[in-house]
Amino acid sequence: MEVRMRPRSDGNQRCLKFDLHVAPRAKPSSYKDHNANTVHYFDVPAPHNKLTLVAESVVEVDAPEALPAALPMTAWDEVDEVFEGAEHWEMQNPSQFAKPTALLLDLAAELGVDRREDPLTVLRGLNGELFRTFAYSPKHTRVDSPIDDAIRSRKGVCQDYTHVMIALVRNLGIPCRYVSGYLFPRTKLEERSALGATHAWLEAYLHGFGWIGFDPTNNELCGNRHIRTAVGTDYADVPPTRGVFKGCASSVLSVAVSVQPTDTPAHEKDDFIMVAAATKDVQEVATPAWDAMQQQQQ
Repeated sequence: MEVRMRPRSDGNQRCLKFDLHVAPRAKPSSYKDHNANTVHYFDVPAPHNKLTLVAESVVEVDAPEALPAALPMTAWDEVDEVFEGAEHWEMQNPSQFAKPTALLLDLAAELGVDRREDPLTVLRGLNGELFRTFAYSPKHTRVDSPIDDAIRSRKGVCQDYTHVMIALVRNLGIPCRYVSGYLFPRTKLEERSALGATHAWLEAYLHGFGWIGFDPTNNELCGNRHIRTAVGTDYADVPPTRGVFKGCASSVLSVAVSVQPTDTPAHEKDDFIMVAAATKDVQEVATPAWDAMQQQQQ
């Protein structure tokens, strides 16, 4: 079993504490993958009919630096210079769930996605256009749905919003990566993202600013309520859980996520977020063996 649930320590966030509890009891080991994500792995060799993972984290998150209202048109020259280099090659080419299709190109024409404005203005505009064009609809797509399913129906969840925007942005030559994580919920404003679930958004790379987070599901730039656990080319690189088991069974997966502030001094509270519990239960039922324990990011 592999688990990608430990928040990253980079950019504007730092993971101060992380604990992973497994039942039946197991002793996870860990390694860093090629995107510097922490991957825990373990085996449960004894027979069992339920597997429970509880990940608890304390994360310090600062507000990102303010961005300008727009960039000069010459910023496209810098985008092209980055594209010609090899540093972000993987994040600027098509990937398994984020690749050009006929429907995607039709959507790009419909939304006017091109280089007629500066890169930052285009990204902000596309973030809002996808929010307005697609309806948030849990369970309308699957964990392995291609982007054409969401484009055709104009419905989906954060995983679909993110894959569609990544494919559109890469088509402009801007490096773009998928981000898996958690979202600290707002209390008074309407939230599209499902409470108690994992979340997904994207980061685009602009020279001089680094990776900038965009959340098309909620039409906002990512700030200190977005907690990153893993980054990759798309969801295939960063499933929170993935594993293999033997036996005449398949699995039913349930997920619960709780994010809340820690008990810090009042003047510091806005910069501290605690992922109190990210819990995943897998209950086995009698059907043929299954080889991928994954959940769709809501």
